[in-house]
Amino acid sequence: MIPVQLILKNFLSYRDAALDFAGLHTACICGSNGAGKSSLLEAITWAIWGESRATIEDDVIYSGAPEVRVDFTFLNNQQTYRVIRNRVRGGTSVLEFQIETPAGFRPLTAKGMRATQDIILQHIKLDYDTFINSAYLRQGRADEFMLKRPTERKEILAELLKLNQYDQLEEKAKDNSKQYKGRIEELSRSLENVKTQLQEKTATKAELSQLEVQINKIQQQEAVDKIQLQSLQVVQHQRQNWEQQLNFTRQQYQNLSQDCDRLQQEKLSIQSQLTNLADILNQEAEINTGYTEYQSLQSQEEAFSTKFEQHTRATSFRQQQQQQLVKQIQSIERQLQQTEAELKALEQQEQELEQILTKSSDVETALSQLAAAREHLNNLDQLQMQVSPLLQQRADLKSQIDRTHASLVARLEQLQATETKLQTQHRHRPQLQQAVMDVGVKIEELEKKKVYLQRVQEKGQERRHFIERLQAQKREYEKLLAELEQKLQMLQNPDALCPLCERPLDEHHWSTVIQKTQTEYEETQGLFWVLREQMAVSDREIQVLRQEYREINQQLSGYDELREKRGQLAAQLQATTDVQEQLKQIEVEKQHLERSLQGNFDPEKQAELQQLDEYLQQLNYNEKDHALARSEVERWRWAEIQQAKIKDAKKKQAQLASKKPELQGKIEELKAGIELEQTNSDTAKQIEALTREIAELNYSSEVHNKLRQAVRESQSWQLRYQQLLSAKEQYPQIQNRLADLITSEKSRLVEQQKLTIQIDDIVEQLKATANPTEQINNLEQQIAIRRQELDQKIAHFGRLEQRVHQLELLQTQCEQEQEQLKYCQQQQRVYQELAQAFGKNGIQALMIENVLPQLEAETNQLLSRLSANQLHVQFVTQKAGRSGRSSKKKTKLIDTLDILIADARGTRAYETYSGGEAFRINFAIRLALAKLLAQRAGAALQLLIIDEGFGTQDNEGCDRLIASINAIAADFACILTVTHIPHLKEAFQARIEVNKTQQGSNLSLSI
Repeated sequence: MIPVQLILKNFLSYRDAALDFAGLHTACICGSNGAGKSSLLEAITWAIWGESRATIEDDVIYSGAPEVRVDFTFLNNQQTYRVIRNRVRGGTSVLEFQIETPAGFRPLTAKGMRATQDIILQHIKLDYDTFINSAYLRQGRADEFMLKRPTERKEILAELLKLNQYDQLEEKAKDNSKQYKGRIEELSRSLENVKTQLQEKTATKAELSQLEVQINKIQQQEAVDKIQLQSLQVVQHQRQNWEQQLNFTRQQYQNLSQDCDRLQQEKLSIQSQLTNLADILNQEAEINTGYTEYQSLQSQEEAFSTKFEQHTRATSFRQQQQQQLVKQIQSIERQLQQTEAELKALEQQEQELEQILTKSSDVETALSQLAAAREHLNNLDQLQMQVSPLLQQRADLKSQIDRTHASLVARLEQLQATETKLQTQHRHRPQLQQAVMDVGVKIEELEKKKVYLQRVQEKGQERRHFIERLQAQKREYEKLLAELEQKLQMLQNPDALCPLCERPLDEHHWSTVIQKTQTEYEETQGLFWVLREQMAVSDREIQVLRQEYREINQQLSGYDELREKRGQLAAQLQATTDVQEQLKQIEVEKQHLERSLQGNFDPEKQAELQQLDEYLQQLNYNEKDHALARSEVERWRWAEIQQAKIKDAKKKQAQLASKKPELQGKIEELKAGIELEQTNSDTAKQIEALTREIAELNYSSEVHNKLRQAVRESQSWQLRYQQLLSAKEQYPQIQNRLADLITSEKSRLVEQQKLTIQIDDIVEQLKATANPTEQINNLEQQIAIRRQELDQKIAHFGRLEQRVHQLELLQTQCEQEQEQLKYCQQQQRVYQELAQAFGKNGIQALMIENVLPQLEAETNQLLSRLSANQLHVQFVTQKAGRSGRSSKKKTKLIDTLDILIADARGTRAYETYSGGEAFRINFAIRLALAKLLAQRAGAALQLLIIDEGFGTQDNEGCDRLIASINAIAADFACILTVTHIPHLKEAFQARIEVNKTQQGSNLSLSI
């Protein structure tokens, strides 16, 4: 990735800025601290990956700005790309990705930011973590890799190499292995159960055959019983037909009897109706007279009803007018009452105002007291303003004196503790001397073993070289044996050709060539076995040497600790030599502090405090008197309130005096209005007219009620008149109905006699036929018993058949589960091996072991340029550790990633190197790691960014670092270096100046 152009708007400290990278190869981004140099680089990472040093997304927006935008154009794999990232404060972000074409930039943006981000990563083949650990040496993080513990370094390297995917594969392999293990246990239990059930198969089949014979026998007996039952059922069916016919005939006879009874009852009813109708027809003249009188009374009642409606309507309207008149009078009366109430309230207010005005003399006396109290309070307020600064000054002096006293006491306690500690150290001096001597003896012994360890290592290297030569000879022998074996196979053919000249062989030459080739094959095979024996012996020797190396290395594991311990003990011993002198100095200082604490410390402040106390006593200010003066003012403040009330009372009294005559005149007008409404209003006149109309109608409710009673009493004649008309119509019809009933009754009696004869014939036939019901019941019971037994046996037979079928299925299942068991066992072994292969000690360890030599070689190559061949780095991935408390137990190798750094004085810890040396080591490792990570990510490392790398370097170190950057410049398309040191700007051909103003950071490019 090679930067082309960067445009910023409201990003961190930048408002509007643009930077064109065209023509920049090695450039320096310079400016003062906090100017915005690193923010320029953060903009690149935020545009491409959306990552920056800000913890909250809105923090990248310029303070007070509504949104941020970064437009970054870069080259990658001969293509030009542009990334535009926007964000609105408190809102969402927008990401656009474009590629340059002859027609301009074409969008590659997908739906959603995550999909677009994935497309960007696919094109640049570099994620954020790989970038900041490779191309971007961030500010303050150059030594991040070195400051980690050795075990953590290996984990970080594994993360950078993306080896965590193998952890996921290991977990998946373990999960699959556990699943197959559970499946194996499940199949084993299932197979044991199936084999136990299959043992029942032979016995079940034998029982099934016996049961089949029994079922056939029962079915034959059942067939004989059914034939006998059918013959008896035919006789029973014939008898049942006769019984049904007898019942049917008897039912017909009974129905005819009921019809005759019904016809007799109906005939009597019709005769009774004819008698009643004859009686009504005989009263025809009387009914007509009564009906005529009823019609006359009904006409009179209708005339009175018309008068009643007119009377009711007039009465109702008069009542409405009367209610309206009452409402109008009541409205005027309410206004009258309201006006009288206002007049009464006005008179009451006049009385209250007169009571307030009577207190005028008391209020004037209280006002004079309030003025005197306020004058006294003002005097005390002025005195308080004079006293308050003096009291604050006194409190400050007292606080300073107390702090001085506390510091003296604390110093005295510190001296006492130091004295006790020094006395303890003085007593332990002989023990420290002996401990230093003991540690020195142990260190001498370990140094001798260290020399012997070097000899063992050299001998092991010699054995390894010897094994390598043996392995080369072994490969040659294997190749020769394969060729001889191929010749022998070719010579087995009778028509074989000579292996050398490819001519046909006769029988003599053929046997000679075979014998010679066989002899050569046996000699070569013998040499091959001798070689393998030598290799086995050498392997055993190397194993012995390795064991001896590990034991000695384990013994040497405490060498550095012993040296550190000897240094600490020596420093403690040196510190004890000055203890006696320090004790004397502490004793003198203690006596001085004790004299000061008796009252002789800080005399100037104590004198100033005494003068302040005397002056405050002369002023004679008392907070209690001040508070009493305030309460006195508050006690007389009511006079001001009453004075305001008196002024308001005088004003209101004048207003009430002007309003009273107006209310009295309004009361007189309302009383006159009431009298007018009662006599001369339109409503009163309408009421009088309605009263005259009601009198002219002359309606009497008593006469109307008597007429209504007469109509109700004569209303029965209307019913009797209707009955008369109905009787004239029904009488001839009922006479015809009576004749029809007499005829029907005679025909029913004739049919009844015929049915009696049929019943007697059927009864005779039933007496002549035997009843087989009992025999049929016995036979059916016997058949039911056999059927129940047969059903039980058939059900049992079905269960046995089902059981046999289940056992056959179990047999098939057993075979399938055995195959599954073999497959699961095989798969479990496969996934166990895969879990080991994907684990920390498998592929991951192998990949790290393969990567570290390349990383070490690249690091030392760069470090040699930076340190003038004075520094060398070695990566160690394993070290000896203790496997138990006893020293006799075998050593155990521990996975680690120690970085051993050697210089002219030997191998030392990383922490003992100066800041400049440490940065050179970090820079070399990080740059080597950057190249390695970029290669593994599939991307060429064309951009290198070094953020604040010169701060810890001296002049010579800076020159070497710049020289190293210039030396590797050919490997990169663009190198950007960030620094705030002014004199280093001249070392670079191109400079990007960053200045910070009130309007934000600004850029200027000089080449």
